[in-house]
Amino acid sequence: MTAAPSGVTRLLLVCHASTEATARAAFPADEPLDGRGLRLATGLAREFVPGPAACPPELRCLQTAAALGLRAEPDPLLADCDYGRWAGMTLGEVEAAEPEALASWLGDPAAAPHGGEPVTALLARVSGWLAVRPPGRTVAVTHPSVVRAAVVHALGAPARAFWRVDVAPLSRVTLTGRGVRWRLTYSP
Repeated sequence: MTAAPSGVTRLLLVCHASTEATARAAFPADEPLDGRGLRLATGLAREFVPGPAACPPELRCLQTAAALGLRAEPDPLLADCDYGRWAGMTLGEVEAAEPEALASWLGDPAAAPHGGEPVTALLARVSGWLAVRPPGRTVAVTHPSVVRAAVVHALGAPARAFWRVDVAPLSRVTLTGRGVRWRLTYSP
């Protein structure tokens, strides 16, 4: 990644590599990368300049940063959405056990029927993190939900747009901006 011009923030958001939960379409817990995810992340290391990366405390992000040759610097604001009692369950399992609760959560960004974090709280957390990024280059290895929230914020989209953004393992989004205005570039 090239250096940002003076006064410009250039933020590279990298989604963590695949895990067993990714393969199962499950709400994640604090699981490690699967073998495929680790191999793919290690193969991408040549595309990254060794250095610091903002990283939440979850194992899958720490392992991805290490495989990419980056030094993880803890940032709890980049933590995954808290999925409450649904953590570890597949979407199908939740739909079978709590169809009304799942419909509420998917239809109302302020709902938290799982006992975890509502999408609106995640969006506010990520927006706050983006607002204090200093000028210069920052790399962050984080979760699909956090990347999705950053994209929604950068586009000025409503909270309901959160579910319309897909973020694949190891995909990258670059946000470039000054203050509150962002430009977005996506790299699968």
